[in-house]
This record gives sequence, structure tokens and C-alpha cells, in this order.
Amino acid sequence: MSGCVWGAAPLLEALGRLWEVQAPLGSGSSASVYRVRCCGDPRAPPGAVKEFVPPPPRPGPARRPGARPPAADCAEYGFRKERAALENLRGHRNIVTLYGVFTNHYSANGPSRCLLLELLDISVSELLLHSSNQGCSMWMIQHCARDVLEALAFLHHKGYVHADLKPRNILWSAEEECFKLIDFGLSFKEGNQDVKYIQTDGYRAPEAELQNCLAQAGLQSETECTSAVDLWSLGIVLLEMFSGMKLKHTVQSQEWKTNSSAIIDRIFASEGVVNSAIPAYHLRDLIKSMLHCDQGKRASAEKALCSPFFSIPFAPHIEDLVMLPTPVLRLLNVLSDASLQCEEEYEDILEDIREECQKYGAVVSLLIPKENPGKGQVFVEYANAGDSKAAQKMLTGKIFDGKFVVATFYPLSAYKRGYLYQNLL
Repeated sequence: MSGCVWGAAPLLEALGRLWEVQAPLGSGSSASVYRVRCCGDPRAPPGAVKEFVPPPPRPGPARRPGARPPAADCAEYGFRKERAALENLRGHRNIVTLYGVFTNHYSANGPSRCLLLELLDISVSELLLHSSNQGCSMWMIQHCARDVLEALAFLHHKGYVHADLKPRNILWSAEEECFKLIDFGLSFKEGNQDVKYIQTDGYRAPEAELQNCLAQAGLQSETECTSAVDLWSLGIVLLEMFSGMKLKHTVQSQEWKTNSSAIIDRIFASEGVVNSAIPAYHLRDLIKSMLHCDQGKRASAEKALCSPFFSIPFAPHIEDLVMLPTPVLRLLNVLSDASLQCEEEYEDILEDIREECQKYGAVVSLLIPKENPGKGQVFVEYANAGDSKAAQKMLTGKIFDGKFVVATFYPLSAYKRGYLYQNLL
């Protein structure tokens, strides 16, 4: 496959189609990620291209003919490694989907290898920023914990270790209404670790920290890193979601190393944490089971999924329904009780709302319950989450019948079951 230089002409050819490069999404030491849209097919979902860019060759001693610089070898190795992992893990709903691979022959530094991936939405890192140090809701924590544990149970069963689990690598899928794991650049098959330095500061397990320190000193660790490192990382992520605080300095402190259990207890007992008013000891115990310093005592993903925390039926907060896109939009502050009681007025408003909502995409269904739960709320199901996101952006704050409209998303699974949460503003 071939493409154009993205800085000059934002088009590339991949998998027999032409794609428009819309915006950069992020970059790392060896790869950059871009949002792309398929040209000529408005029904095709947008995607994400991860380009492994070889750096420009550095001046130095001449290399033998045909030899590639070590940095270019690293880019190629990174591409092959992540491709192999995603192909072997293909099909799980909580792991990012690989659509295909191609080569961009027009990259500034020579041909670059690319992965075409599904485009996901907001990351847990962004959700933590929006939580304003108040912590995420128990519904969101439970949703994220279950989804990530399902992914870990699957990839660990396949013999893989993710090795870089952190908030930035957990993203929401608006179409599938779940959290997914991304970025398998540091992943390895258990018992065959090919990367010396794994995990990110603040989310690194004790055994990985020891291994990294020894590697820097040119020494070999006697303890192998296993799938348990992923459980440690997830434990820290969930603790951050509950507290609303970044815990990098906390987990690197001597106090944590001496008695992490007491620090976890203190976080759960903190008056400054909104969630402390909710009986959360099941979550506390789940997190503690993931944060044993002895990796042999750490809970596996399969065992963690059996925690009683997952049997508690939490409902989403209105903030969750604003932050996590789905194909269903919910409009509040639109209808009065009088409008619901007058059939003629009700039908006129229904038609007006349908006409307005269809401006942003195909409406699959529209529901306005006349009785509780959900009385007077407007539920609009779009064909895809992209349309519902456009509608939410345009309808929020719009004046309808003299009232300001509040537009949130709504879980498609709950809507399909006829389960309507009675959220209050």
C-alpha cells in the first residue's frame, strides 16, 4: 500500500481505500497516531492509524550496503511485535481491533509501517482530569474494572503480558459501550520477556521496578515479570479513579513500601473523597488483592472478576452520561407535564424533536415515556455514536419551548432492555 506525505497532502491509501488524515491523536518515542476517515464511503467508521516512523539517519561511519540503522530496526521491530500481539488477540471486545496493516511509502524519513485500528473515544486519563479530584462514580469504576479484567483474563490466557497498563491506555468505545485496552508496544509472551524496561512510572509493579534498576546497573534479575504486573497496574488505576488523585509519588514513597494497606484504608476513609459515603469495602478489598508486593499472592484477573464488588448494581451519574458517548442521546428539560397529558401537543412535540434530531444523522428510534421511570425524558437512538456525538454538541444549551435543553448520552444496552435510569439534574 502507499500513501502521501501527511504534512503536505493529508491523504493515504490503505487496504484498497483512500483515507483522509484528519488530526493527530498522540505520539510516542517510535510511533505517532492519527485520526483518519474513509473517503467516498460516509457509512464507514473512522479509524486510527499508528505509524511507526523511522528517525532520519544520523551522520556517522558508513554502513555496509543494504544495512538499516538500528533506530529503523527498532521501528520495524515495534511494528511487527504489536501487529503479532493484536492479531493473536483479535476478536475480544475489550481489546482494540486491528483492521489491517500497510506501508506508507511517502513518509518523510522513508517507508514507514502502519497499523489501521478502530478509533476509540475518551481515555481514563481524560476522565480523571474531568473528575476534578473528586473521583469517578462507582458505576464507572465498576464498568472499567470489569472490562479491563475481562481483557486481561483473555490475554493472560493467551500467554501475553500487556506490561504498560495505565489510564492513557484504557479507552472508551462509544459504539460497543465498553472500555478497551490499547498500545501493546511493551507486551511480551510470559517467560519470553524481550523488553528490559517495562511499565510506566507510578504504575510499575515492585518486581518490574527491581528488574529495571538491575538492568540499569547491567545486572540480571532473578525474578521474572509475569502477568501479575498487569494486576498491580490496574489496582493503581482503580485507586486513582476512586480517589481522583494521581498516586505516582504516593506509591513511590517509603510509607507505601512499608504499609500500603494502611494508605489504601486511609484513602477510602478520607472525607474529601465523594465515594467514601458509599459502602465501598468490596472495591477496597479488590484493589488490595491486586496490590500485594509479593506477586505470588496477587489475585489473577479471573479470580478478581469473582469479587463481590461486581454483584452490586450501581447506576451511572449524570456526569458519566455526559462523558461517555453512546449511540443513544437523552434530552432533559424539554417537555412539561402538561405537554405529556395533551395527546395532540405531545404528537406535535414528538414530530418537532424527530425533525430536529434528524439534522445530525439517521434516527433509528425515538422514545418519550409518559410515566416514570423516564417520564418526560427524550431518548433518541442514532445509527452510530458519531451522529449522537454531533447531536449532543449541537443540542446542548439549545432553547426548546422556552427551556434550555440538557443533552446527555445513555447506555444503549439499558435503552434496548427498556431500563430507564431516573437521573436528576
